[in-house]
Amino acid sequence: MNAPAPLAAVTPSLAALPFIEKWVSFASVSRDSNLPLLDWTEAYLNGLGISCSRTYDDSGKKANLWATLPAHDGQTKTGGIVLSGHTDVVPVDGQPWDTDPFQVSIQGDKMFGRGVTDMKSFGATALMMVPELLKRQLKRPVHLAFSYDEEVGCIGVRRLIADIQAQGFKPAGCIVGEPTGMQVVIAHKGKHAYKTTVHGFEAHSSLTPQGVNAVEIACEFVAHLKSLHRELVAHGPFDPIYDVPHTTVHTGVIAGGTALNIIPRQCEVTWEIRHHHLNTPEALFANAKAFADSLVPAMQAVSPGTGFTHELKSVLPGFATAADSEIAQLCFDCAQLDPANGVGKVSFGTEAALFAQAGVPTIVCGPGHIAQAHQPNEWVTLEQLAWCERFMRRLADRLCVN
Repeated sequence: MNAPAPLAAVTPSLAALPFIEKWVSFASVSRDSNLPLLDWTEAYLNGLGISCSRTYDDSGKKANLWATLPAHDGQTKTGGIVLSGHTDVVPVDGQPWDTDPFQVSIQGDKMFGRGVTDMKSFGATALMMVPELLKRQLKRPVHLAFSYDEEVGCIGVRRLIADIQAQGFKPAGCIVGEPTGMQVVIAHKGKHAYKTTVHGFEAHSSLTPQGVNAVEIACEFVAHLKSLHRELVAHGPFDPIYDVPHTTVHTGVIAGGTALNIIPRQCEVTWEIRHHHLNTPEALFANAKAFADSLVPAMQAVSPGTGFTHELKSVLPGFATAADSEIAQLCFDCAQLDPANGVGKVSFGTEAALFAQAGVPTIVCGPGHIAQAHQPNEWVTLEQLAWCERFMRRLADRLCVN
């Protein structure tokens, strides 16, 4: 299968633009199937002589794609570099877009479209490079890893990693192309997400002493979470290399009550801890739970069946790769950055943590900035895309025989 037709009126030196246009045209929102995008991608790779494998979710409507460009000596399993990205994007529902989010639009020095920053541009640029990598012959394998459901908890990549381990692949390193402004990121925070449910006791709202108001008690709990966050902001501990140098505590959703004249029986609070290596989420959760426990005696004095339950909804580990590791040095070289001042750490989570947990030294480096992700009119500058292409071409110089 040939490359997609070039996008009109665009600087022709940005060779990845037609690939980005094609990937963005697939509305691969996490709630929907990503198979049309994978079908196109696999057909393109098959046309270049590259075979692919998939791992599916339980529904069969989503999948990961794994493809290996072999070394010139035929090696495929050992010592390769993984170029990794996710194919899903966040929804556009309710967002005030000025253009069609699933059609690339270029205005001035910016490209607009859902996923142009997070993170289809990196995967598309990797695909653009495949013919050159094959022509120049690789000293060691290059793997393409495209996952599903990253945006809803890094779900798909877990099956992908398990599958490649079962097949005996042992990559020497991985580059995850999340948006870092092409800075070399060697660490990100971990995340623990919780749902805390307050179980109250219903009564008529005119008889408030006879009820246990789950909404009001949930608000007390949320206020305590905010006080925990303020303490971290004021006193740390701090790691100044992070974009947000302290651990954070955040409440995302609160839901409860049925009508104004009914004392609410239940209220749910969904909240998270994003922590760096100087804090443990377990200790912060224990603090929050102890506060909740302190409210229970007064609740149960009104109704014995009241109280709190806490559920750990998801865990994404943090990761850290040594700045002097082979994969980090390779990325510093390709990005033309000085490790003394070009290293970064970020607060948002990525699939890098799961590759690292599986024993693959991993770096995060990709075009665009997280501040432009998940927004209406998501954009990336053409300059960032050009930097990403230059990064990929320097990577080819270091990985190829010719």
